[in-house]
Amino acid sequence: MGELVKTIAKALVDNPDAVEVKEIHGHQSVIIELKVAPEDMGKVIGKQGRIAQAIRTLVKAAALKEKKKVIVEII
Repeated sequence: MGELVKTIAKALVDNPDAVEVKEIHGHQSVIIELKVAPEDMGKVIGKQGRIAQAIRTLVKAAALKEKKKVIVEII
């Protein structure tokens, strides 16, 4: 799931080398931290958070197969 977030983020930003994804695994949940360059933050979040919400929706759909709860944090 981290690779999915990384691929989507790299396609959205101007500086794809600055994209970092970190996964923190818990018992029944996974936290995915997405870090991008400060100037690319708006591109990942989108107007009124629509792009960020779309990324979260895609990742949650992928997580249903593994029956885990996924939280995507954009830092």
